[in-house]
Amino acid sequence: MHLTRRNCLRAIGGTLGAARALAVQVSSKAEASKVAMPGLFRGRVVAVEHPGSIIEGHYQAEPVRQMMRKGMTELTGADGWAGAWRLFVEPGDVVGIKVNPVGQPHVISAAEVVREIIAGLNAAGIKNKDIVVYDRYRDEFFQGGFDKWLPEGVRTSSAATTFDEVQLAIEGYDPDHYMDMALTLPGYDASNLTARRSYAARFITKEVNKLINLPVLKDHQSAGVTLALKNLSHGLVNNVCRSHSSSTLNTCGQFIPAVVSMPVIRNKAVLHVLDGVKGLYHGGPGARPQFVWEHKTIYFATDPVALDHICWKAIDQKRIAMGMKTIAEDRPDMYSTFWNRQPEHVEIAGAMGLGEWNESKIDSRRIRL
Repeated sequence: MHLTRRNCLRAIGGTLGAARALAVQVSSKAEASKVAMPGLFRGRVVAVEHPGSIIEGHYQAEPVRQMMRKGMTELTGADGWAGAWRLFVEPGDVVGIKVNPVGQPHVISAAEVVREIIAGLNAAGIKNKDIVVYDRYRDEFFQGGFDKWLPEGVRTSSAATTFDEVQLAIEGYDPDHYMDMALTLPGYDASNLTARRSYAARFITKEVNKLINLPVLKDHQSAGVTLALKNLSHGLVNNVCRSHSSSTLNTCGQFIPAVVSMPVIRNKAVLHVLDGVKGLYHGGPGARPQFVWEHKTIYFATDPVALDHICWKAIDQKRIAMGMKTIAEDRPDMYSTFWNRQPEHVEIAGAMGLGEWNESKIDSRRIRL
């Protein structure tokens, strides 16, 4: 089945209409610029593949270096590596890198890719002390080993110490930046503002003025896919469990674009580098080895909607090759229990102006090194 609006809506059983009925209000301010989403290159997605990027399950630093340089120059049209990065950052910026450790140890943001992003920022004049590598949960970040291989001087940050299912504590979050949705976890009063709001992490509101988003290529049992958009929506605010609190209470379709549309996120996330050297085609977000595959590709975009559309297709192509249904058509099994997945969050984000959904307008470039 092709990824069309009609087919997607038919497959999800009309849950989109229910999600749209939820009232949403965003309270957040951040200065807009030409690099704010969808960024300098609306609709452009560059995929760089290297057959030697991973060998026996281990990333290879030199092929990754080549992929990063080719991808950045192809995306931007710049003459060289440093020039490509200078389109997004300049000396004096404090730049965050949002990693993804959730699928550890099998599918997480890889050290080799993070180091190349830091090298690119350095080439553009950003000092290590002005680079902050972040994930929402401190425990997951350190369990993933990120701190062990970051260059000297690069800082780390988090919003909370560890995962909890309620997530209403706002220490580490900014009360001036929030998304208010008429939705709470079951058992909470909808008039409770803390229960119906998701507050942005102080990391994104106070610590950095630019953000490089480093998602991975993964299936997700409630959101359908967890790519560029979801790496931001569920990694930069609190109170996210209300978006998918049970196998039938699932509002990821609306929740994800509503959060990403917050100006403090939309205007600061200037570049998305999606690590698809390894991918997960089923059972996400936690990665089971039997569903991991070596995709050997890194994707580059300033437009998260176009990027997620292309990468959603890549996951579906792998699922079909494995004899499975596409994400939008899938039904629950022992590894993926949500009744209706909601990958339509990608199209809704496009409708909200966060990027280009229309495939006929997406400039998708694939390069094999």
